[in-house]
Amino acid sequence: MKSDLIHTTVLLHESIDGLDIHPGDIYLDGTLGSAGHMSYALEKMHGDITVVGLDRDVEALERSEQRLSPYKSMANGKVHVPKIILRESSYGDIDKVVNELASELGKDKINRFMLDLGLSSDQFETSGRGFTFKNDEPLLMTFKKNLQEGDLTAQQIVNTWEEGNIADIIFGYGEEKYSRRIARAIVNYREKKAIETTSELVEIITHSVPGFYRRGRLHPATRTFQALRIAVNDELNTLKKGLVKGFERLEKGGRIAVISFHSLEDRIVKNFNKEKADAGEAIIITKRPIVPTEKEVLDNPRSRSAKLRILEKK
Repeated sequence: MKSDLIHTTVLLHESIDGLDIHPGDIYLDGTLGSAGHMSYALEKMHGDITVVGLDRDVEALERSEQRLSPYKSMANGKVHVPKIILRESSYGDIDKVVNELASELGKDKINRFMLDLGLSSDQFETSGRGFTFKNDEPLLMTFKKNLQEGDLTAQQIVNTWEEGNIADIIFGYGEEKYSRRIARAIVNYREKKAIETTSELVEIITHSVPGFYRRGRLHPATRTFQALRIAVNDELNTLKKGLVKGFERLEKGGRIAVISFHSLEDRIVKNFNKEKADAGEAIIITKRPIVPTEKEVLDNPRSRSAKLRILEKK
């Protein structure tokens, strides 16, 4: 089914095929995005599954609602309309969501759990919330469109956090070797003026790193922007919570598939899977992570760092 979305789903067939979905299963996508994985799951199963999609971004839910509407009239040889449930929520709260939906689902368990930890290209390019250093946008970097009092933003971090704390997250979450230089430049700049936009932050970063680094393959702001986004959305803690809660909610024989895009995420997933396997609670389906083919990387360069791991509950 055609779509005018700009996002290209990564490791699409490998992840959904690896989940080994059966007719009648409940498939929960904790990072719905533009519903690429969910669409393929519905297509593959001819609609004979129940799907639940979670996302913190209401715009992503709106895009998915539109994309999934044709599947609501699918038939698999009988008169069968798949049950499609979308919720504004973090996958870190999967236990609460499944509890709330228990009567609608017929149980408080799921059979398949999908996480694609990459930022959707639609969100990245068009959200207007400062995820990309290519556009001049407000420095927010939050997955939530409608901010509430107390919600953290990147603007708050760069303007109010202590220099040492800023350096620590840029190094810890972005693995940026010039984190201390960048943090110092941020603090020096904000003494004259508050940092409000992505363009301002890019300029600060660019002027704080060595010339050869500015001319490297990777844009010098890449790692800092990644680190700020992870901190703003508490992504690593959410991943840890989501894996634990998702595994608890899996039926026996159920599977979790996770696509990660940088080493910190992949390490969390790898360690979680190993702990469950060592405890005799699960089987690791992917002894080594599945990575994109050369063709996929050529067609979609953003897929190059993706790693897929799949775990089955005993």
